[in-house]
Amino acid sequence: MYRTHNCGELSRKDIGKEVILSGWIQKIRNLGSLFFIDIRDYFGVTQLIFSKKSVNKNFFLGKEFLIKVKGKVIERFSKNYNIPTGEIEISVSHIDLLNSSLSPPFTIENKTDGNEEIRMLYRYLDIRRDPIKNNLILRHNLALETRNFLSKNGFLEIETPVLINYTPEGARSFVVPSRTHINKFYTLAQSPQLFKQLLMIGGIDKYFQIVKCFRDEDSRSDRQIEFTQIDCEMSFVEVHDVLTFFEHFIKHIFKIIKNIQLDPFPCISYYDAIKMYGTDSPDIRFDIPFVELNDLVQKQDINLLKIQELVIGIKIKKCYNIHENDKMNCFLKKIENKNFFWIKYLYDRTLLYSDQNFLNKEIIKIFIKYFEANPGDLLFFSYGKKRKTREEFGKIRLKIADFLNLRNSKIFKPLWIKDLPLLEWEEKSKKYKSVHHPFTSPKEEDIHLLEKHPKKIRSKSYDLIINGIEIGSGSIRIHNKNVQNLIFKHLGLSKKEIESRFGFFVKAFEYGIPPHGGIAFGLDRLINILEGNQNIKNFIAFPKNNYGKDIMINAPSFLEKEKLKELHLR
Repeated sequence: MYRTHNCGELSRKDIGKEVILSGWIQKIRNLGSLFFIDIRDYFGVTQLIFSKKSVNKNFFLGKEFLIKVKGKVIERFSKNYNIPTGEIEISVSHIDLLNSSLSPPFTIENKTDGNEEIRMLYRYLDIRRDPIKNNLILRHNLALETRNFLSKNGFLEIETPVLINYTPEGARSFVVPSRTHINKFYTLAQSPQLFKQLLMIGGIDKYFQIVKCFRDEDSRSDRQIEFTQIDCEMSFVEVHDVLTFFEHFIKHIFKIIKNIQLDPFPCISYYDAIKMYGTDSPDIRFDIPFVELNDLVQKQDINLLKIQELVIGIKIKKCYNIHENDKMNCFLKKIENKNFFWIKYLYDRTLLYSDQNFLNKEIIKIFIKYFEANPGDLLFFSYGKKRKTREEFGKIRLKIADFLNLRNSKIFKPLWIKDLPLLEWEEKSKKYKSVHHPFTSPKEEDIHLLEKHPKKIRSKSYDLIINGIEIGSGSIRIHNKNVQNLIFKHLGLSKKEIESRFGFFVKAFEYGIPPHGGIAFGLDRLINILEGNQNIKNFIAFPKNNYGKDIMINAPSFLEKEKLKELHLR
């Protein structure tokens, strides 16, 4: 028997019991005649106490050695109320060494000295630490709760193929050579998109899958080349149905996993998001939308600004402290944007402002009056071409929020963004591409714009943004074959390309396709934001690094010539 109890369950009620524990040595404290050892397993930590006399002189123990001990539960003299077993310890009568260990390359404790690279190289050791272990437990609980919730609401979990044919979905695909079909390739699925639509055609009413997806993109802190989606699809729905149900789902997850009650989710259009925040993923934890000032600068005849395509500004209420003047000045100097200026309205009612040639006290007073600024307020402005100005000012807005600590990771503000553009122009290929994917339905009232104004067509799409991060994305799908063919045409696909890539799917349109739509949530991102973390790698058991490499197993790697020959690649 390796254990009668685990290392996290013994307490005062067990005092006097003879027990057997097994686990790894986390700490050793040598007090001369006595040894104290903290032994750790998946469930927790228990302190052991034994005398030198009870151990063989040649018996060496070190950190991360795996031991089995027998002993009696006794009351601990110096109690540790921070852990469940902190009121007891084990008076050890016998120790067995189950396995020795090399000295670990970093401290296996909650606060470790290991950097990310070394911890990824020895990920199996990193998983022994509570922060990573608990993240994996949280991931399990989230997946379990997702399955339970969707199943209870009539969704059927169905697996779809991973090895598929190439279809353009916006990102590069990983290709897999076929040994038996010479010069032919599979691709790894970027998503189950077509298959879940085929399931709707097959009469499945509601589908879901917690699924691995693959995209040959650059990795970063919030994106991996292989990732997990909560993938869902529903028949006989419109945008409102999908948004209502999945708002309920996300609220349920936050309540069950974190005991957080979310407010109702506001919903704005893509165009309003760009206009108000300069991004399609706005962070609304701080209520600072852009204010357009073109009418004001025209009316007041402000020389440089009145000739600009766009002038915008924001006001931040009573956040400026005179004692932090040096910090603020240093921050403002770091904002590299020549079409940017600011005004400080100090508590003593004096004004400080950017060193811009066109600014003077009269112009400053115009802005102070327009914004109804009070002492302590800060005003920021940007001007120039519409698209670039909004985009750059959106980034500045976030920098300001970070500097002023306006982004509290314990506050959650979800937001639906809907009516995204259906198509966007790709300069490199000189043709249109889908913003979401080619199967996204356009809004019926915009279909007439296809011939002359494709960029103006809005789609029946929606993104869920939480604290400035895209957590989910979906759309109502096309269920009319004529509309689908029109979209293919405007994407520049020939009949031959349509047949080779989507022939099976187009054929399915001949057999009564129902109206349907769905959404996919990034499981890794959802967990990451629930915990207020900055790196999704902390919630993946064996992640890739920011170069898409698994440095622990050394993947990707070269193949031997014989293997390449077998795959007809040489």
